Amino acid sequence: MRAQVVLFDGFDPLDVIGPYETLAAGGIRAELVTVEGAREVPAGLNLLSLTATGRLTPNEAGLVVVPGAAALDETTTLALLNAAAATVGPALKETNALIATVCGGSLVLAMAGLIKGRNATTNHLGLHALESMGVHAVRARIVDDGDLVTAAGVTSGVDLGLYLVEREIGAQQALEVENLFSHERRGTVWRAA
Repeated sequence: MRAQVVLFDGFDPLDVIGPYETLAAGGIRAELVTVEGAREVPAGLNLLSLTATGRLTPNEAGLVVVPGAAALDETTTLALLNAAAATVGPALKETNALIATVCGGSLVLAMAGLIKGRNATTNHLGLHALESMGVHAVRARIVDDGDLVTAAGVTSGVDLGLYLVEREIGAQQALEVENLFSHERRGTVWRAA
C-alpha cells in the first residue's frame, strides 16, 4: 500500500508529521504531495515548510491523508480550509482510495461536499460545523466509516496512523510501531455498524 499525505498552504504540521511518520514506520510507503505537484509548501502560522515530492494521485495511492490547517483565529482557519477544499476536493471526487483525515481535514472534505451523510469526527471545536454541512459528527478520537477514517484533534494523528497500520497490515505491526514510538494509543475507535 502507498499513502499520500496531502499538503496545502497553511496545513497544520502535526496533522501531517504524526500520521506520515507512523505509517512509514509501519511499513506503508508514505509521501508528501500536493494537487499541483512537487513544491515547497508553507505550514500555517509560518511554523515551517515541507517539500511535497509529487502530485496527488489518489487512485494510485490506495490511502490519502488530508490534514487540517493551523491559524490563530477561526476566520483564518476557515479561509485556509475553504481554499484547501477548493483544490483538494475536486482531486478526491472520483476515487476508490481509502481517505483519512486529521483534525480539520474532515472539514476540508465536508466543505468540498464529499462526505455529506457520512460519519466523521474533527477537533471538538469543529463538530458543530461538520453537522451543519450534513455530516454525522461523532465525538470520538477515531471514526472508521469504511473508506473514510477520520481523527479528532491534532494530537490524534499518531493514533490514526497506528489504527491504519493495524487495519491494513495487522495488529502486531501496529504494536511494534507503538513500542518503537513509546506511544500508547488512547481514546475510542468508533466504527459504523
